[in-house]
Amino acid sequence: MSTVSKVLNARTGVSKATRVRVEALLVSHGYSRRGSEQSNNSLIELVFNDIDSIWSLEIIRGVERVARQNGLSVILTESGDRHSPAPDWIKGVLQRQPLGVILVFSDLSDDHKRQLNTRNIPFVVVDPAGDPAPDVPSIGSANWAGGLLATRHLIELGHRRIGIITGPVDVLCSLARLSGYRSALEEAAIPFDAALVAVGDFHRESGVAMGHELLAQTDRPTAIFASSDLQAIGLYAATRALGLQVPRDLSIVGYDDLPVASWVDPALTTVRQPLVEMAEEATRLVLKLRTDRRTETIRLDLAVNLVQRASTARLKL
Repeated sequence: MSTVSKVLNARTGVSKATRVRVEALLVSHGYSRRGSEQSNNSLIELVFNDIDSIWSLEIIRGVERVARQNGLSVILTESGDRHSPAPDWIKGVLQRQPLGVILVFSDLSDDHKRQLNTRNIPFVVVDPAGDPAPDVPSIGSANWAGGLLATRHLIELGHRRIGIITGPVDVLCSLARLSGYRSALEEAAIPFDAALVAVGDFHRESGVAMGHELLAQTDRPTAIFASSDLQAIGLYAATRALGLQVPRDLSIVGYDDLPVASWVDPALTTVRQPLVEMAEEATRLVLKLRTDRRTETIRLDLAVNLVQRASTARLKL
């Protein structure tokens, strides 16, 4: 009994082999922890790999809004990389025993999923960077459609040399937005040019660096689709540094529709990704799973839409 108690409460003094054996027995017997200690918990744990972003604030705002409506509090944890939390994260969350966990990652390891399930701690991944396993509930957005909308808008304005700054190549949403971009070009019978694709990340510095790279070409693009608003803001800086003006010399479309998109000059045309709503849905799903674990695994992608502002203009021949 003392060994099982140590495993359940993430305490030391149990070998890895014994811990794995106890966890397997808990799963095979359908154990689901209940009791006054857990039922009285009023915390939802929100886990990022990086909180240093205004993008993260939108996710926090959505989770906090639903938590407050239900008389709950939110605890923030920073751990791991964009694919999964660090291995030692699980020890802390088992000791804290939150009501549920929301993760901004691609997936969870089988070991982490098993340990959360045996303690009746539901979890949901929001805006997954990769393709979560079938047994991982997730809330995302229609990234392919977003790439299509952004590129199609620039094509409708007469642009034909359209560049793109992507996110990391190991992130599913980056690939989906790039695929949408290519589909829009194909739809308009515009040949795909690999020289117009710059691989970066979703931060401002990437927009600056990749913007200089794309705009240094002899036959430079007349429009660029940046895969995040922060990239687009960096692209603004690169454009100004080269003596160009937006949108007179370069039309720019961003992605996310963060509050800052309407603050910059000129205001940024962007694809609105409903980050707050995604976080709200993830929180509601955690609460639903808390009371009904029989709920089928859910994978939901919310719709995106184009928000037209002043950073794009019709191409002047």
